[in-house]
Amino acid sequence: MSDPAVQSVDEGDIAADYIEELLDIVDLGGDIDIEVTEGRTTISVDSENPGDLALLSNPETVAALQELTRLVVQNRTGEFSRLVLDVGGSREARRRELSLIVDEAISRLDGGAERFDFEPMTSYERKIVHDLIGERGLTSESEGEGRDRHIVLTR
Repeated sequence: MSDPAVQSVDEGDIAADYIEELLDIVDLGGDIDIEVTEGRTTISVDSENPGDLALLSNPETVAALQELTRLVVQNRTGEFSRLVLDVGGSREARRRELSLIVDEAISRLDGGAERFDFEPMTSYERKIVHDLIGERGLTSESEGEGRDRHIVLTR
């Protein structure tokens, strides 16, 4: 088994090279940073001109690019990749959106609803939502399988 620290560095370099090639293909500039925290690699792409990354920072686009990047890394290393991709602050923007959805869910429960079913989302987004719900003193569960996996909030 390989050393996780070395694997993360390799994973980050491979992912950054791949993202840089993609940016070159679509003729976009961007600064790429690699950060490894608790064994998880995060690749952040930013630009001095945020408009350059507007199209790529759409949450669905970021999710697709992240999956492609993970596949490239996995193909090159032979190891499963859990890397996270952030384009133009997309992760923080999505966290704010999810926070508003959590607030709406709690409001519906406060208004008498017995449960609130969130739309299906990625495992990364589900973790954020579980954390946001926990910060508000409530608990949640995930239900469903595959692309239908979603969070349920009850009182």
